[in-house]
Amino acid sequence: MPSPRHPVASHRGMPSPINRPMVQILILVGTESGNAQMVADALKPVLEGAGHTVDVSDKAASAADLVAHDVLLVICATHGSGDIPTNILPLAETLERERPDLSGHRYGIIALGDMTYQDTFCGGGKKVDKVFELCGATRLGVRLEVDASSQPLPDEEALGWVEGWKDLV
Repeated sequence: MPSPRHPVASHRGMPSPINRPMVQILILVGTESGNAQMVADALKPVLEGAGHTVDVSDKAASAADLVAHDVLLVICATHGSGDIPTNILPLAETLERERPDLSGHRYGIIALGDMTYQDTFCGGGKKVDKVFELCGATRLGVRLEVDASSQPLPDEEALGWVEGWKDLV
C-alpha cells in the first residue's frame, strides 16, 4: 500500500505548496513610466514561489482577456490629474461600460501615486479598483497605496504587502 502524501520542506526550508490550491494569477500592469512594470517583475517570482501560475500583461482590453485566470493583481500607476495609464485605460473603460459579471474573480490592487498631489493621489489605482468592484469581483485584502514622494522604490513596499496578500489567495 503506498504511503500517504505528506508536505515536505523545500530546499529553502519553506513548506511545500502541495496542500494549498494553485491558482492562475494575472498581473495587470497599468504604467506610464515603467514603475508598475518593475513592481510586477518583482512580485511574479514571489507568487510563483508560492505555487501559483502567474502571467503578466500590460495589454488586456476586455473581460475576455481575464477569463483564464482565477485571481487578478492590478498594479496601476497614476498620471496627469489622477488618471489611469493609457495602456490599461481601454480595459477600465470597457469594463465600466459593459459591466461584465466578474463575480467569479478575486483581485488585489497596488496603486502607485505621489502624495505631492494629494487630491489625485493613487487616482489611477483607485479608479480601477472601483471598476472591478462594479463588475462584482471580490477584492482580497486592502489596496496598497505606494507614495513615490516617500518610497522611491515601489517594489520594496509591494514585496512586503504581497507576503500577506498571497496567503489570501
